[in-house]
Amino acid sequence: MTTTGVHEQQAAEFLARHDRVMANLMKRTGPFHLPRPSRSHFILHQQLAGAAARAIHGRFVALFDGDLSPEAVLAVPPRKLRAAGLSGRKVASIRDLAARVVDGSVPLHRLGRLADEELITRLSIVRGIGRWTAEMFLIFQLRRLDVWPVGDYGIRKGYALAYGLRKLPTPKQLDMVGERFRPYRTVAAWYCWQAVREQRKPRK
Repeated sequence: MTTTGVHEQQAAEFLARHDRVMANLMKRTGPFHLPRPSRSHFILHQQLAGAAARAIHGRFVALFDGDLSPEAVLAVPPRKLRAAGLSGRKVASIRDLAARVVDGSVPLHRLGRLADEELITRLSIVRGIGRWTAEMFLIFQLRRLDVWPVGDYGIRKGYALAYGLRKLPTPKQLDMVGERFRPYRTVAAWYCWQAVREQRKPRK
């Protein structure tokens, strides 16, 4: 098991000891794990997701012949990016990110050293990147273990399901109850997502 895996396991065990609901969710849905992050921070922030988007992503990467960098993105005409299947909005977002990496306002080479809130502030200046996108970057790319995306509908719904609430908590309410999950709020968020997936599974 990698060092990261050990930390994730320790985080889940800590949460299970301190919260019975989370402990039961873990038993039902399996161990906590985050997928392997992308090798490039820049690729992740193209904000492409889903089955259909993988084909677009492949065509996008093919434009650069192995040299995908902010400078290379800025050198490609927007029409070629559109021809790869990107929407005008995605093209504008990717080019804005590339420009801000080049001018140093979004220092991708040292994002991992920034505190969570500072990193969210830096990324949120990029067109098309808001707090939620930055939080997902913290969780799935940097694997930070104390992120609590209270604006995420899936987490709000999963929390309500797990704790038997009749109404979804508001982001403000969720922010307050999340304090008890520190310093491993990412684990709690992940299990809230699992609660939603569990509900969607067909009953035997």
